Amino acid sequence: MASSLTLVALLLVSYAAAAVATKYTVGDTSGWAMGADYTTWASDKKIQVGDSLVFNYAGGAHSVDEVSAADYASCSASNALASDSSGTTTVTLKTAGKHYFICGVSGHCSNGMKFVVDVAAATPAPSTTPTTPTTPTTPSTTPASPGSSSGVTPQTPATVLAPPVKQSAGAAGLRAGGWAILGLAGLAVMQLGLF
Repeated sequence: MASSLTLVALLLVSYAAAAVATKYTVGDTSGWAMGADYTTWASDKKIQVGDSLVFNYAGGAHSVDEVSAADYASCSASNALASDSSGTTTVTLKTAGKHYFICGVSGHCSNGMKFVVDVAAATPAPSTTPTTPTTPTTPSTTPASPGSSSGVTPQTPATVLAPPVKQSAGAAGLRAGGWAILGLAGLAVMQLGLF
């Protein structure tokens, strides 16, 4: 049972983490193109590990190349870490730190088709671990040994006594219980037809 709860909690956390991940379309409606200002576009974004960058562009006319900082500075795609020219490139950011992207087509990077993003570590999702109710503790009923200083006085269970029987003012001072017996005897006599 406990392992089932743990599994459910892990699944909820993974779904929550996936739901928190954001897809950013690089350049928004401008897409991945020459003349776009990607520094301004990225300035208000809080991009973190698990998020994705979507590059939209004319397939074959451009490329998306992830490169080192040095290759970014020199606009060189010759040692690209990853490259795609399909027209829609989605990059899931798996590590924190700076990631560098350029267009590998000659002259495009130097004309502004370059983009650097500083990826933050993922923010932990809120805890969804189920809590287990605690069982209230019962005080010990074991009496402390003489001379112990536990400060706990053992309780003796109370004995419930019947209320005292009232004296009847009836004939010969019989108690109410006596009248009841006489009543039962009278019933028996009537049943037997003796009366």
